[in-house]
Amino acid sequence: MQLDHDGRDRVVYYQSRPLKPAERNCPVHDKEPLAMKYALAKFRVYLLGNTPFVARVVEHGCEVSTQHLLGNTPFVVYTDHASLRAAYNVRVEYKPGRLNVVADALLRRLDYAVKTVNVNRIDVARTYTPSSSLLDEVAGACAHDADAKQLIEFLSAPSDKTRLKLAPRLRARAHRYRVHDGLLFYSTVDDNAFRIVVSNDPDLRSRIMYENHDVPTAGHPGREKTYSLLARDFY
Repeated sequence: MQLDHDGRDRVVYYQSRPLKPAERNCPVHDKEPLAMKYALAKFRVYLLGNTPFVARVVEHGCEVSTQHLLGNTPFVVYTDHASLRAAYNVRVEYKPGRLNVVADALLRRLDYAVKTVNVNRIDVARTYTPSSSLLDEVAGACAHDADAKQLIEFLSAPSDKTRLKLAPRLRARAHRYRVHDGLLFYSTVDDNAFRIVVSNDPDLRSRIMYENHDVPTAGHPGREKTYSLLARDFY
């Protein structure tokens, strides 16, 4: 690089080469002196015996490693580079990448680039619409279940007569059931939260599992989390 008439840096020559297998394993701060060593050797006919010049390091995020290049910190890996640099009248400076966007762009990976986000814009990646109301299916299944029909009939018009019609196992727990909008609810012994009663219908239960596990909006949770979600709303 050299200065133009306005005092700005102007690139006059680019040079590059593939990294050797051993060099690919080096961290970034070790690749910097390798690049400088290669540049000094490549342009030695222009630099040896010439007036003092400045070597600008444009690798982004290397202010700390530039101190190693300057020789302020002893580092064994830079010994070979330091011996070569001693033959040149060179001064190393760090140059922020924004001051040399061309070289900085060559050093950066596009997949690491910071992407700007417009918070006022919302993109819909996918929409999901249930094909039918799941609660309607649950209510319809209760209307065809013998135990559920007995409980709904009793709770809709509670009396001693309708209570006696209940099976003994249902009669002992009848006080734990509620009916609302055609749905049968049950409260367990441990809490007072009412949960929707699901009839013993394999297809319906598979549908409920699908809605709470497989659909995109469910997030495909694991076994324990899926059980917790189902136990919170269904019985």
